[in-house]
Amino acid sequence: MIALGLLLAIASTVAINRGYALQHDAASSLPPLAVRHPVRSLLSLFRNRRWVVGFAGGIGGWVFYVVALRIAPLSVVQAAAAGGIVVLAVGGGRLAAHERLGVALALAGLLLLGLSLGSHTASSRGSLLAVALWIGGSIVAAGAAAAALPGGAGLGTAAGILYAAGDVGTKIAVVGGVRLWFVPALLACHGLAFVAFQLALQRGRRLATAGVAVLWTNALPIAGGMLLFAEGSGGAMRLAAFALVLIAAAALARATAEPEPARA
Repeated sequence: MIALGLLLAIASTVAINRGYALQHDAASSLPPLAVRHPVRSLLSLFRNRRWVVGFAGGIGGWVFYVVALRIAPLSVVQAAAAGGIVVLAVGGGRLAAHERLGVALALAGLLLLGLSLGSHTASSRGSLLAVALWIGGSIVAAGAAAAALPGGAGLGTAAGILYAAGDVGTKIAVVGGVRLWFVPALLACHGLAFVAFQLALQRGRRLATAGVAVLWTNALPIAGGMLLFAEGSGGAMRLAAFALVLIAAAALARATAEPEPARA
């Protein structure tokens, strides 16, 4: 069953990140989106065919992700999802030196995650209070990141933190029973993440916005799997992978204000 969950996670990763790439390309060509004009901004997005295709791909990928979480540990699913940075890098034009470094570090983290899979333990059901605190803290951290970091890097980081909180909420909600009360919270996290993500896409290069969001979305649930769901075996390698992802995010965020290079 874990192998099936891993395959579903890989399919999810490809669908979600190709969708992100299409959304970035579309949003970059649209008039500025504004939180103060939500209806106008949403209509602008949904009238763009490329953006709609990317959005639909993301929704389909999220469905695969939910099924994968139901049958595999959170950290195992995120191991596959961490490869999303490579999907984003393909077809995005020539990469700057720090972008190549960021992608390389992300791949190194993915390798460490893969090596840790053979010694994982099964997930626990998770503490309701601990997960609630994690989600609340994530919302606060996302707001702080958006305020402290410039442009697309701050909004991309905020989106990644919020998507990660939604993923942690999804992991506990799929257990069912009283844990279904987390559904409104995870939907709220995904909704806020969607807003931050779309705003970020217009404020930087693909890897500096969507790439940073993807790295945070993957890195934080890895930590959540260990801390909240007792997925602790292989912890040293996972912690090393987590550190590499953080450095990769910092490298990619440098490109926030740079223009998109011409495609080869």
